[in-house]
Order: sequence, then C-alpha cells, then structure tokens
Amino acid sequence: MTATPGDAPIPALAVRELRGGTAGSTPLVLLHGFPVDSRMWESTVAQLPVDRTVLGVDLPGLGGSADVDLPAPPGLEAAADAVAQALAARGVERAVVAGLSMGGYVALALLERHPDLIAGLGLLDTKATADDDDARLNRLRIADAVEETGSVAEVLPMGTALLGESTRAARPTLAATLTAWIEDQQPAGVAWSQRAMAARPDRGHLLREFHGPALVLVGDEDQVTPAAVAEAMAEALPAGQLVVVVRSGHMTAVEDPAAVAAALGDLAQRVDTVND
Repeated sequence: MTATPGDAPIPALAVRELRGGTAGSTPLVLLHGFPVDSRMWESTVAQLPVDRTVLGVDLPGLGGSADVDLPAPPGLEAAADAVAQALAARGVERAVVAGLSMGGYVALALLERHPDLIAGLGLLDTKATADDDDARLNRLRIADAVEETGSVAEVLPMGTALLGESTRAARPTLAATLTAWIEDQQPAGVAWSQRAMAARPDRGHLLREFHGPALVLVGDEDQVTPAAVAEAMAEALPAGQLVVVVRSGHMTAVEDPAAVAAALGDLAQRVDTVND
C-alpha cells in the first residue's frame, strides 16, 4: 500500500530484538540489505562477542514491514525517518548503527537527518555515492517489471549473484536460502526500495564530517561494491577502520557471519570506550 503525496506518513516499521543485553549499554541496530530482511543478521548476531541489545529493523515494504504505508515519492530519507521513529518508540536515543548494502544507504541518511542517534557507524558492502545513470535506469526498469508482473521473479537471480564465487562453491545451499528470503518479499516493497535507492544523492561528505567510531567492511569478492570503494570510504572517515572479509561477496553477514560479528563487536567496544 502506497501513501498519496501530501500525506507523508512515517511508516511504523517492524523491529526485531535479535538479542537482549545489559541495561545501559549502547544498543546495536542492524539494517538489512536488498532484497531481503532482518533475518539475514541472525547468524551474525549469534556470534557477536558483546553483551548488548541488538535490534534488527525491517525497512519499508520488506519483511515484517511489508504492509506499512509506503511514502510517496520513494526515498531513503523516509526510510531513515521511519527507523528513527521506530527506535524512539523503544526508547533508543543513541545507538551503534550498521547497515549492509541498502542498509548502509539508510544508515548514511540517518546520519544526515538524525545525527544525534549515531554513536557508531558501520558501513558494510555499501557505498556513499549516488548511482550512475546506467545503474539508476536499471533500478527503475526492475521496479517497473516487478510492479507490472506482480512478482519478484526479476530479482530472484540476486540470490546467487550477490554471493562470492568462493561461497557459491563451498556452500551451494546458501544461494537457496537467500533466494527463499527474496521470494518472501512483496513486489510493492521491492519496487519501492529500488526507486528509493535510485533517487539517493551522494552522501560522501558525511563521511568526512563524522568523527565517531566507524567501521567499513567489504568482502574481497564483492562485485557490487568492490574493495576499492570501501577503502576510499574508510580513508574519508576520521575514525574509520577497514575490514576486508576474505572469500566473501556482497552478503558478508551471511557468507562469513563470524568475521562480521567480530568486526561489529569491535565497533561496539570502541563506542563503549569513547562513552566511558
């Protein structure tokens, strides 16, 4: 369901408590990639070496947020506002926010629109730049196709394509898991997400301005946001740390959850150190 222009409601997003933690510790908020939902974080959270609350937010139109009113026009700014509202409803005023791929785009929009919320920033297999013309047009083409067919078939190949070559060889069943998550999504949410990503601006300047603890993580086989992109982001962040996950593609959190958990745990501990 899509809201009419002018109504501009903020969607009430689904938030999953992936782990309970000690009261008073800064929570970790995880924003998923496209076209899946917060289930992608479960294996990572199971291996996190930190005792804190971990929340997974399903972004507009996806997962548990499939039936929310989708803001018009589509935009990651609206997604960021909805995440901030969902966290505020849980009493979260400050958090370590980490996002993978589209989740990283939303994390940067949060940093721009709700900077006081961000105690630490994790950017996983993502980028701060806008799409080029070809990528933007392809997103819009896919959005149109999904809507016209009423099916997510157009994005099902991503279940395999987003994984690294090493993962596909060593863990062939993982593609089936990822594909099943994609099949669970609603066409309206997939189309909205593609249009929202197509409309995003360059937010590279925010990296230079953020002085809090930051993590940039990338799979060394990521063909969507290659390691060179991650290296440039890490260099731009005053307190950025770069982690390259070997033998992993774009979906590092499901390909090597242990490595991602260790990196996120280190980021959370750096935030705790700053706050002490």
